[in-house]
Amino acid sequence: MRNFRHRVAGDEVSVQVPEDSRDLDAFRLWVHDQVARGGIVAVDTETSGLDTFSPTYRLRTVQFGNAVAAWVLPVEISREMLEAARWALRLLPSLTIHNAPFDLLVIDRHAGVPLEELGPKVTDSRIYAHLRDPRQQQEGGIGLGLKPLSAAFVDCNSPDTQEGLTAEFHAQGLTKATGWGRINLWTDVYLLYAGLDVILGSRLLPVLRHEVAKLGVSRRLADFEHRVMLLCARMERRGMRVDVDYVRRLVGRLEEEASLHAKRASKYGVTSVNATAQVSAALLGMGEQLTERTPSGAWKVDKAILLDLADLDGQWQPRETRTPNPLADAVIRSKRAGKWGTSYGVALRDGLDVNGRIHCKVNSLQARTARMSISSPPLQQLPSGDWAIRRALMADAGHRIVSVDYSAVEMRVLAALADETTMKRAISEGRDLHDFTAELIWGPDFTKHHRKVGKGVGFGKVYGGGALTLSRQTGAPLAEVKNAIAAYDRVYPGIKRYSRQLQREARADGYAVWTPSGRRLPLDRDRVYSATNYVVQSTARDVLCQALLDLQDAGWADHLLLPVHDEVVAQAPESEAEEVAREIGKVMAMDFIGVPLDTDPEVGGRSWGSLYMKKAATMTENDAWYAANPEAARAAELARA
Repeated sequence: MRNFRHRVAGDEVSVQVPEDSRDLDAFRLWVHDQVARGGIVAVDTETSGLDTFSPTYRLRTVQFGNAVAAWVLPVEISREMLEAARWALRLLPSLTIHNAPFDLLVIDRHAGVPLEELGPKVTDSRIYAHLRDPRQQQEGGIGLGLKPLSAAFVDCNSPDTQEGLTAEFHAQGLTKATGWGRINLWTDVYLLYAGLDVILGSRLLPVLRHEVAKLGVSRRLADFEHRVMLLCARMERRGMRVDVDYVRRLVGRLEEEASLHAKRASKYGVTSVNATAQVSAALLGMGEQLTERTPSGAWKVDKAILLDLADLDGQWQPRETRTPNPLADAVIRSKRAGKWGTSYGVALRDGLDVNGRIHCKVNSLQARTARMSISSPPLQQLPSGDWAIRRALMADAGHRIVSVDYSAVEMRVLAALADETTMKRAISEGRDLHDFTAELIWGPDFTKHHRKVGKGVGFGKVYGGGALTLSRQTGAPLAEVKNAIAAYDRVYPGIKRYSRQLQREARADGYAVWTPSGRRLPLDRDRVYSATNYVVQSTARDVLCQALLDLQDAGWADHLLLPVHDEVVAQAPESEAEEVAREIGKVMAMDFIGVPLDTDPEVGGRSWGSLYMKKAATMTENDAWYAANPEAARAAELARA
């Protein structure tokens, strides 16, 4: 038996590492004692990396601990160690894990204890950390990682072992990327690090629970988040099939496209599209007016500015408000192709399991507003009209893709929360909200441009962004945008009144606002105006999560593949797809404070992208051909460039 002593918050603690069968007998006695005491035991794993579903992935240790003692089981060395860990996981009645989805899926796949068996008895301390304060360190919060939280609430010296482990990686000729999988399993600092994590986790949970209760956050919200977390973990475990041949061709095309547009940029003296100084100097030399600078004083030429100069909106569609700048167009297209090639193409090509499936990480509780995110690859960042990347993701053989999303959910949530009677009337009459808004502001002869500006103002109320941002997105002059914002406030006075109310309440409550679900959202003191954005976005997220749980309760969980923004992506056997889509849409539809949240069920072909090809087909015959013939479309685009 290896035994390490350490001090945590002034207390001596022990980390024990069994080496043989006799040592495991002592571990089993400790587990029985924890069961008898009825306390909560912290669990953690050490693995070869983060790619849980990779064919070469390894589970190295499983560790258990309370406030004063930890056991690190080196399951990599023998079946007996793994069986002991599996036995303990099943016997212990109450567990805590920090960032539980990761370890639950590792244990499910590599230790043989199913998510459905282990998940219901696990409390995720990261969920409580998020409910207390969702801000990352760069936003003024503590962050959501175990080490910074432990440093704040358990022992200020808790990150020390992490620094020591990093130094040991380097001493063994490893990096942070390779160290986890290649470090000698019996390295003292590695074993100590593993053991201390569960001791810290055991101590952290009760503190966070107390902090959350002290703020007045309901335990019901924590229970809700745990149910959502487990359902999202099930979707991550299921994964989606990938059209591997298509992805390989796609990576090649994107690399070619990035190179081609980079060559276009080089004609204007830009040797690297990522060299912002070169890009800004060339744009200024072409007579463009740059008005914003970075904190260091350099001219800012970020995505928003380049899209503006290229006369493209946020969905990469022509705005037709100015002559597109050819350099800005080349730079932004080269950068997008390069990013898509690595973030999506390579991630889909190289991140598959042995069955050709990708297991995107579904982060159920992520942003400050609790909005979900998807990583590996980051599918929620895809433009809403893209089909090229979505085309790679497939339903299982004999199945079709089903997509159900909400109709203008953020605007409807805003209308309900603000009790904006004019907007609520338009919704009840089935009016297109953006047409309705444009008619209120500019009259029945409003133009397509008016609709775009009015729509932008409405989304500005939901997502933030002032007049300057909206001017850049729509191409409308700043004065016109300011007039539109003022007119919007006149025709929808309830929204402005609600925003002012939220800001007053936030200032009176330590610069925080509360959502209808009982979530507390901290605000930045210099951005109290974001209160409306935060509450609406967070509430729309909770609506989607409630819908996911309703679908689970109704027996549709096995069909679900991904939640993306306000869309639920699912699959169903070909013969049942239309009926499944209708039923999922019925379950998701709900009444929210008197405002109907309608859904839009759709059935595609086998690929997720087929739904977006169908939407393209409703535009023009030419668009339909391009969407249905991706290789020819990309070749034509490159030829035009």
